[in-house]
Amino acid sequence: MGIWKKKNSYKNYISVPSQIINSISSSSLHFFLDFPHDKSPKKNTSKFRFHFLRNPKLWAFSLFSLSVLLILSRLGLCLSPFGSFHESQLQSSDSNGPPKSHVGFAYIRSNSTQDEISNAEDRSLDKKLKPAVAVEKNGTFGGGISKLIISNGSGHGWEDDKNEFWKQPDGLGYKPCLEFSVEYRTESKKIVGERRKYLMVVVSGGMNQQKNQIVDAVVIARILGAVLVVPVLQINLIWGDESEFSDIFDLEHFKNVLANDVKIVSLLPASKLMTRPSEDGGMAFNASPQWIRSHYLKRFNKEGVLLLRRLDSRLSKDLPSDLQKLRCKVAFEALKFSARVMEMGKKLAERMRSKGPYIALHLRLEKDVWVRTGCLSGLSSKYDEIAKIERIKRPELLTAKSRMTSNERKLAGLCPLNAKEVTRLLRALGAPRDARIYWAGGEPLGGKEALEPLISEFPNLYNKHDIALPLELEPFEKRASIMAAIDYIVCKESDVFMASHGGNMGHAIQGHRAYQGHKKLITPNKRHMLPYFLNTSMTETEFEKMIKKLHRQSLGQPELRISKVGRDATKYPVPECMCNNSQSSSSTI
Repeated sequence: MGIWKKKNSYKNYISVPSQIINSISSSSLHFFLDFPHDKSPKKNTSKFRFHFLRNPKLWAFSLFSLSVLLILSRLGLCLSPFGSFHESQLQSSDSNGPPKSHVGFAYIRSNSTQDEISNAEDRSLDKKLKPAVAVEKNGTFGGGISKLIISNGSGHGWEDDKNEFWKQPDGLGYKPCLEFSVEYRTESKKIVGERRKYLMVVVSGGMNQQKNQIVDAVVIARILGAVLVVPVLQINLIWGDESEFSDIFDLEHFKNVLANDVKIVSLLPASKLMTRPSEDGGMAFNASPQWIRSHYLKRFNKEGVLLLRRLDSRLSKDLPSDLQKLRCKVAFEALKFSARVMEMGKKLAERMRSKGPYIALHLRLEKDVWVRTGCLSGLSSKYDEIAKIERIKRPELLTAKSRMTSNERKLAGLCPLNAKEVTRLLRALGAPRDARIYWAGGEPLGGKEALEPLISEFPNLYNKHDIALPLELEPFEKRASIMAAIDYIVCKESDVFMASHGGNMGHAIQGHRAYQGHKKLITPNKRHMLPYFLNTSMTETEFEKMIKKLHRQSLGQPELRISKVGRDATKYPVPECMCNNSQSSSSTI
């Protein structure tokens, strides 16, 4: 605060903002303030009025002050007589609390001692341009958070781009619609009363792979009119995961939701315990309901118990409408995670959303992914050699077309996006630099180096280990399936989701988000966009325009399953499992 004092007096003064004083030279101040003083002990109004009119310095000072006030009022700034323009600072913090971390998580430990968990240290950012910045106070998330209004020089603020990025797709009014036909409901009375035929299944793979097989097991039990014994989860030799069904899923909820579709029991009845189950050597790929009945019903009549393994991707995706609805019912309503898994997943999702919307990424950057796809990681020749050696040792791991070069695979859209490509795609689609991003996936080949391009552009990048409290994840450390379930929940609850390379989890979350109202989901158009990634002659503006154009219809809008043969209803729930105002659910009855 600046003080303008009269000569030879320390009692009378005027208070003005220091910014005005700093903008005026010392000589100018003396010029405006050096005017005769009324030394009379009495206040003489007429003399003052006459003195003011005759004194040109007072006139100049008055005009100057009026001009300054008019300019400031036009700028919309509010002057405080007690302080300076602290609103221009770009950082804000609670005056009564400690500084927040990147996501602003402040946790209270169970022993009532308050500690703030810093989820990420400040990381250096590549500042490619220096936009003009203003600050707008936003109390939505508490703590005096300031919202930055940033001009990108194109006539509109980046705030508009940010709002556009978080905008959800038009779901066209589609909502879950699982009205089964009269014939299906009539058959249900007989099927749920079944006591002679029992189907046992063993499911394998990771959590999402197991989930798909459980969905198929319920449908197969329905086709055969058999009682389903709760699926057995095969012990994963790679991760050493010994989780059982009830460790991951809510068993009672599973039984109750499907009570009118299939009878489910936890164990075989005592009368069947000594029965040797008839084990099938393997179901044919794309097996239809007719194939299943013709191959398995006669075995039930002989033994009473049928054991099936290797169900992954065996059941046909083109099933009658009622069975498609049943698949959706199992995947989206019956297979609810167990209470402790749900609690942990929801807790992490709430922490990610504590300061606003967030993005979730499923990154496929693990060594085995690069080995199996026959693709290059984009890191260095050292890591490419590691994948190549592993591929030579175990050629059976290569699932991509073996005659294609790595570059041909990439251009065909068969390779996962690496961190650099994910970063460039997000940036082109308008993801704000300060966006909070949750990433799910295994340890990347190359460790932190593999994530560096993503971290440098989007510093608020976290996984479950970053945002969990100490020891919070310890009970699940040796349970890979439960860890995957936690990732699933956080990703499903996100405002925007993107998978770098399809897979079971990406497909499952795509269908689940569609079933919940078509929440935004970015499906990378790899085959069409990668040539533009390699085109160095394009300007960044041209590149971004093209990428947005390519993904205009790949942001989670409703897609009809029946538009392509072989589509899974649990990935594309429209039209069998969802309907809108233009459809009548009675049409399925």
